[in-house]
Amino acid sequence: MVSVAEITPVDHSAPGPAARALSMLRRHRVFAAAFGVGAVLRLITMLGYGPAMWFNDSYEYVSVALHPRPHPIRPDGYAFWLMLLKPFHSFTLVVLTQHLMGLATACMIYALLRIKFRLPKWGATLAAAPVLFDAYQIQLEQLVMSDTTFMLLVVGVITMVLWKRRLTWKAGVVIGLLLALTWLTRSIGLPILALVVLYLLVMRTGWRPITAVITACAIPVLAYMGWFASAYGKFAMTNSDGLILYMRTAIFADCNKMDIDKYKEVQLLLLCINDPVNQRKDYAQWYLWGQGNGDGTGTGEVLHRWGTNKKFSEITNEAASKFATRAILSQPGDYLQVVVRDFFRSFHWARPRFPDESTYNMYQFKPYYEIDANGQPKRLPRWSSYQGGRTDTDAFSYEQGPPETRIVHPWADIMSGYQKVFYLRGIVLGGILLIGLYGVVVRWRKFGGPVVLPWLGAFGLLLAPAATAEFDYRYVLPAVPLACIAAAITLRRGVTSARRSPRSAAASWPTTLRVRWSRRSAQGKATRS
Repeated sequence: MVSVAEITPVDHSAPGPAARALSMLRRHRVFAAAFGVGAVLRLITMLGYGPAMWFNDSYEYVSVALHPRPHPIRPDGYAFWLMLLKPFHSFTLVVLTQHLMGLATACMIYALLRIKFRLPKWGATLAAAPVLFDAYQIQLEQLVMSDTTFMLLVVGVITMVLWKRRLTWKAGVVIGLLLALTWLTRSIGLPILALVVLYLLVMRTGWRPITAVITACAIPVLAYMGWFASAYGKFAMTNSDGLILYMRTAIFADCNKMDIDKYKEVQLLLLCINDPVNQRKDYAQWYLWGQGNGDGTGTGEVLHRWGTNKKFSEITNEAASKFATRAILSQPGDYLQVVVRDFFRSFHWARPRFPDESTYNMYQFKPYYEIDANGQPKRLPRWSSYQGGRTDTDAFSYEQGPPETRIVHPWADIMSGYQKVFYLRGIVLGGILLIGLYGVVVRWRKFGGPVVLPWLGAFGLLLAPAATAEFDYRYVLPAVPLACIAAAITLRRGVTSARRSPRSAAASWPTTLRVRWSRRSAQGKATRS
């Protein structure tokens, strides 16, 4: 007997990848439309300001990518990313990846709020709107800077921690690695690690995932610190933390109130500023980066007494740290005053020109070229990079062509006009933070519940620069997604309750009864068998 195998019929009705993608877009059409507008705005930006826009810190990142070394001022995490992209010799590709990071951050916010916390589609989209549409967020993505990468990593960590109530050790490893990358990108990653570990302890996650988080974070960070020690003889991340805190206190530090022993503490005495307190600059960055008047008495002159190449040495950094600590302990009221003042700069309605005109303009979409003394468009500055190289030649070498920003009309005009209207006002950010704070307070029995982690993250990202360095507009933007997440989780009960009318609740009763009856029938059959 010969048997013939039956031919299994093919189900041609099964949807393909394209059909499934279209179906998903239809289900999330509100967010898809917002995502599309955000993507178009980023495309216009790239057309109008290619290949990239530049900030003062950008050149050192490029220098490290070309000449790998541990940098004494800031960790090298973002420079490592530039190093990976270096074979393509394209700053256009660099900013493209950063725009994709911004869009990915919005997607994570939407997915977390929609899937995990069951917000309505419009509510989850509204929480992601500042990342998608804020003109200054888009401009920051166009800059060769680490802030967009840092924001993506922070939101990724918060999303993973909140996604599941009980973390596995494998998820802990992923979170720990993301925290390590966060720390290597910006030094403020250390407080974020402490915040996450504290949250996991309070939520009683278990020792295995917490151990996995700490171990996975520690290994890359310790390896980097070992590399730093091989270059500078100090097991640390940077040689700048004390100097940055020094510039924070230089505005108010009065050596007459600090009780400095002029015989035993000569190094601290050398850091005293000769100008009276009431005549000093009203922004702290000058005291770290300013060049002074050249006569030994002007502001900004103090740290240059050690020489440009020795300013970020271990000796100078430790002396500056001791001086700053002494100033804070001797003048706690003055310190608290400057911290509070800088913290509340984040909540102004407009954007005051701070800390100075030059820095403020670096965050603007300008529809025109800046002109030099010869009437020509300004080239990149010819600064000497720390430990070798030069800013303009390093950028040219990375790009293998002219790296200066090219302003192209009408795209530049579109984004310049857009930026004047569409950005998150500081006072609105303050309201979002207050909503999140309310969510923490009403959940006090649960230590704030899931609201407390993103809210404390946003609050800390705003407070840390004010307390340790100085307010800067780019430090505000990474805090915005976390504040929006906290506010959205706080409001979710109100918006989800409003969607369920009494009629829809009554209509769900037959379905509920059928489900319960089915479960009881299945349990009865299992018992009889």
